[in-house]
Amino acid sequence: MLSFLPAPVLGVIAAILLALNTVFWCLLLYIPALLKLIVPVSGFRILCTRVIIWISESWVACNTGWMKLTQPTRWDVEGADQLRRQGWYLVLSNHQSWVDILAMQRVFNRKAPFLKFFLKKELIWVPVIGLAWWGLDFPFMKRHSREYLIRHPEKRGEDLITTRKACEKFRHTPVSVMNFVEGTRFTPAKHASQKSSYTHLLTPKAGGAAFVLDAMGDAIETLVDVTIAYPGGAPSFWDFLCGRVSEVRMRISTRSIPEYLKGRDYSSDAEHRRNMKAWMASLWAEKDQMLSELNQR
Repeated sequence: MLSFLPAPVLGVIAAILLALNTVFWCLLLYIPALLKLIVPVSGFRILCTRVIIWISESWVACNTGWMKLTQPTRWDVEGADQLRRQGWYLVLSNHQSWVDILAMQRVFNRKAPFLKFFLKKELIWVPVIGLAWWGLDFPFMKRHSREYLIRHPEKRGEDLITTRKACEKFRHTPVSVMNFVEGTRFTPAKHASQKSSYTHLLTPKAGGAAFVLDAMGDAIETLVDVTIAYPGGAPSFWDFLCGRVSEVRMRISTRSIPEYLKGRDYSSDAEHRRNMKAWMASLWAEKDQMLSELNQR
C-alpha cells in the first residue's frame, strides 16, 4: 500500500498507472479490433469480439490492482453474488461521479458480462480508447433534442432505429447494457433546477431503457439495479486518484423485467410511456430510500 504518501503524489502515481495500463491493453486490443474491421465474416467477428472482451476484462483487473496498491478505500458491496457471466442484463444506476464507472467495473468484472454504455457519436474520435470502444461494440448514438425534433419531425424514430442496430450486435455474446437514467451526474444545483421529487436523485429518464427493451426485450430478462453511495460526499476523479475516498458503498439487486415493458415503441405508444415512467419512478423511490440509509456515516 502506498497510501502513506502525500495525496498529490499518490494521485500522480495512480494517474500514471491508469494511463500505462490503458495504453498497454488498448494497443493489444487494436489487433483483434482491426481484424474485426477488415474481415467481413460474422463468425470471425464474433470471435474477435470475445477476444476483445477478454482483453478489456484484463484491463479492468489491472485497474483493480493499482487501486489496491494506491487506495485506502473501503469497499462495502452487497449483492454481487447474484450476478452471472452467462446472461443478458439491463443495468440501471444512480450517477454522482466519474468514479461510478471505475467502481462498477471493479465490482462487476468477471462476475457479469462486460458493461457496455451508450456513447455520444463524437466520442469515437477520442484518442486511444475511441477505437477500443468501437471494437467492444459500444453503441455510438446521435441523439436529437426535443427542440430539434420539433423543427425536423421527419427525424423522429431515428434514435430507436440506431438503438436497434446497435443492440443486434449484443445478441451474439452475453452483455450488460448500462444506463445512467438520470442523464447526468447528480449535483445540488441540478437537483434544485429540476425540482426533483427525490432527496438524493435527479428525475430519471425512461427513454433510453425503453429503447433497449424495445430492441432486445426478447433477450434481456433481468434488471440489475445498482445503488452507489459515497458517505464522505461524491468525489471528483482526482480525489479518488489521490486516495481521498474513504468508502464506497454499493448495493446490487436483480429482478425480472415485466413482460409488458418489452417490445413496445416508446416514441409512439403513450400507454407504454406511462408504464415505463411509472416503473422507473417506483425503482427510483426505492433507490432514494436506500441512499438515505447508505449515506449515513
